[in-house]
Amino acid sequence: MEIFLRLLIAHLLGDFVLQSEKWVLAKEKRKILAPQLYVHTLIHIALNFLLLWNVSLWYWAVIIGLTHLLIDVMKIYLQKEDSRRLWFFIDQALHLAVLLAVSLIIKGGVSWPDWQTRDLAIFSALIFLTQPAAILIRTLISVYTPKTEIGADESLSNAGKYIGILERLLVFIFIITGHWEGVGFLIAAKSIFRFSDLSESKDRKLTEYILIGTLISFTLAIITAILVLRF
Repeated sequence: MEIFLRLLIAHLLGDFVLQSEKWVLAKEKRKILAPQLYVHTLIHIALNFLLLWNVSLWYWAVIIGLTHLLIDVMKIYLQKEDSRRLWFFIDQALHLAVLLAVSLIIKGGVSWPDWQTRDLAIFSALIFLTQPAAILIRTLISVYTPKTEIGADESLSNAGKYIGILERLLVFIFIITGHWEGVGFLIAAKSIFRFSDLSESKDRKLTEYILIGTLISFTLAIITAILVLRF
């Protein structure tokens, strides 16, 4: 399990934290001619090598990087505008399947103390609840994106994303420290400050869109925290 967690952390950092939206668009536009595609692959190789922290396993980092490249190329050429959402999940499922297979293959060769495995689980959860979860939620509810949105001059740039990240991190911390009442307080506080403004806008679709996103955000944080506690 500790090997898979190390590879998972490398994947989350490489695919979500260290890859900008501009890189994704550049890869989709220029396909295999996009330099970002190969820099992205090198970043994954470097991260896997660093997270495995074992020189003798260097070739596994290369294998993961190359399979990541092949999966990305397949996604770039096969996805259409109406299937972007589907291919996002196919792409991520294939990447995770590769990581799981590699971790099972090299499982017997390397081991780490249990306390380190616990810390890796918490660290991977914290990373997931930031940018990766934000992108996941945006993709999940993209089919419901309303045509009318709050004007750019009425809210801070990326404020919604950072609010979501902070709320997920707080929910996670509250649960793993045994303070479930904090989760209820956070939901109540956000309901008062967020949805009172939305109700004034008289835009029902936008209100429902924000509500769905918020509920998914809290659900992801709660499930992640429970999984870490069970783990």
